[in-house]
Formats: sequence, structure tokens, C-alpha cells
Amino acid sequence: MNTTTNRLPLDGIRVVEMSHMVMGPTCGMILADLGAEVIKVEPPRGDGTRRLLGTGAGFFRTFNRNKKSVALDLDTAEGREALRRLVDTADVFVENFKPGRMASLALDYETVSQRNPKVIYVSHKGFLNGPYQHRLALDEVVQMMAGLAYMTGPVGRPLRAGSSVNDIMGGMFGAIGVLAALHERRDTGRGREIQSALFENCVLLSAQHMQQFAATGVAAAPMPERISAWAVYDVFTLAGGEQMFIAATGDGQWRALCNILGRSDLLTDARLATNNDRVLLRPWLLGTLGETLAARSGSELAPLFERDQIPFASITKPEALFDDPHLLQSGGLAELTLDDGSRTAMPLLPISLDGERLQPRQPIAKIGEHTDAVLRELGYSAADIARMSHTAQPKAA
Repeated sequence: MNTTTNRLPLDGIRVVEMSHMVMGPTCGMILADLGAEVIKVEPPRGDGTRRLLGTGAGFFRTFNRNKKSVALDLDTAEGREALRRLVDTADVFVENFKPGRMASLALDYETVSQRNPKVIYVSHKGFLNGPYQHRLALDEVVQMMAGLAYMTGPVGRPLRAGSSVNDIMGGMFGAIGVLAALHERRDTGRGREIQSALFENCVLLSAQHMQQFAATGVAAAPMPERISAWAVYDVFTLAGGEQMFIAATGDGQWRALCNILGRSDLLTDARLATNNDRVLLRPWLLGTLGETLAARSGSELAPLFERDQIPFASITKPEALFDDPHLLQSGGLAELTLDDGSRTAMPLLPISLDGERLQPRQPIAKIGEHTDAVLRELGYSAADIARMSHTAQPKAA
């Protein structure tokens, strides 16, 4: 970030985003946080993600900050033409709809690039080109297909990760592709078609397990069943039922842990001389350490572990992160105004530029909040806009 001009890296870049749920909106949010003007195109009733309940209740507010909202009725020819004219002005077009949807709107890459050769067109899909490309996919689907669910749950009980890991990472890879294409366009003057896909993303997450098998001939076991490379690498129950993950991956950490716990007897036990020795006795070792740890508190142990560089972590629920001292003191949470005027603390992108975090610059947009301003730039009158968006009353043109 240039602190003398307060310019962001993508200032001057216009992104038109036509996406919903998590994957496409994540891509748009990253580009928006980096300074691009991101115009989210929604139906007149708004992106359906705005109305989700349960596990989807946080989707829209999490992945749609720093964006404008334009509401268009794409069931009308006039609405579709307005969208095409808007895309003509874009540096980047982001979409994540099912195969064939963009072609039905004459917004497929071939058509868009003929009208706007400089456009960088990024599609977020379930699968890249191949036998599966016409299948519909969800984060859960690809976690089952690509080995992640198998590796997460115990044998016979595949378990998806507890967050939309592939949707979020897929949006990240879409944004990475956009940044590369923007860099290339400075020399060529032309855009590119970029695709990011859930399945291939999840295969990358499983690559280390694939290569473990290739290197050793032994299939990787699911997380709950695997033989740990380190003897002390587990969750322990402390006093009062508190849980803490504790690891000792080197001999120095092992000695420090034993000293903190007052277990010098373990240091003089010849059976535990090396990490590999300790791995062979791991069930017994974890049991005896567990007995000692059951009488200690996390508040007592945490500063000692931090002092001696022993990896540890209290088992934290997501709602507790609003009060995390590191996030609060480091500026990792920022106040975001929502579309109803309420406010919430929101995690920022996990990067800093010249030591500064990328902040919310505008509230979550109301449905169609920027329709009038954006479409007037394209030459539409107030009456035209009202017909296409169904959200504004005609005003004097």
C-alpha cells in the first residue's frame, strides 16, 4: 500500500461480479479489498444468499464487503442487454453459475471477449474441463471425491471439514489468476479466460497424502487413525475439562515440556531417549502425560509453553474469536456496517501491505443500492432503470 497517496493496488480496476454463495463472492471480495471497484449484479429480490438461515446465515456478510450492488431483471431482454453493456466496461468479469448459464445470457467468454477484448473472465466451477465438467458440485461433494473427507474422519466415517475450505480457496485461486492476467495484460492489451474449480482445488489439498503413498508405498491413514510422526502431538484434557492441543516435535521441546510438568522421571527413562522411542510407547506416554495435565490449568500452562516455545493451542469455538486478544490488538478484526445498518466485527484478509491491513471501505450494499448511479453512467434514464431493476421509482431523467 502506498501510504503517501492511500492508493490500493487495484485502484482503477473495474470488476463486474455475477456470483452467489461463497466461491465467486470470495474472489470478488479479495479483489475489492485490494482496491478494485467491484459491482455485484443481483436479481431484483437480491442474491438468494442474503436470505439463508443456519450454516449459511453468515455467507453474504462475510464475502461481500467493499462491493456495489446493481439489481437487474435478467428475465427481460432489456435487463440482459444492460448487463452486457456493463460488462463491456469491465476489466474483470467474475461468475460462478452452473455450466451453460452464461451462454444462455450471451455472456460466455467467447461472446464477451469479442465485445471487450481486454476483459479477464474468471469462472468458478465444480470441475475443470474433463469427464466431470458438466456435473454440479458442492464443497461437500468434492471433499468426498478428492480424499479430504476420508482423511478427516475416522475409518468408515468420512467427515467434511468444518468450513467451506474449497469454496474459499477456489475463490482465492480465481483471484490469483486475475492478478496474473492483469499483469500480463499490461504487455498484451488482451484479457484471458480463467477457471478455478472445487474438485481440482481439493485434489491439491490431498496431494501430500497422494505423494506419501507414492514415496512410501503405504496409504495415508485418516487423521484419527494415523500413526503420528511425533510422540506428543495430541489434544489433552486439563483441569475443569478444558482441552488443549500440545506438541513436542523435537528433543528440546520434549525436555522443556517434562520440566514444566515436573516429570523429570520421563527424562531419565531410557525407553524414551529419542522421539522414535517415544512414538513406539505413544499410547502409554500420552496416558501418563494426560494424568499429569489433568491437574493443570490452561491459564497456568500457556505462558510457560509460550516462554519455552512449545506449540500449544486451546480448543476455541468460532464465537470466542470475537474476544481473541491477538486479533483485537493486531487489528485482525474490523467493524463492518451491514446492509441493515447494524455492525459486526469481521475478520480481514490474512495479509498486510507495508504493515497495514486491508479495511472495509463501505458498508455491505443494500439490494440495488448502486443501480441508479451505475446504469446512468451507461446512458440509461431513470425510467429505463426502474423497468430493468424493479427497485427504483422513475425519477426525472
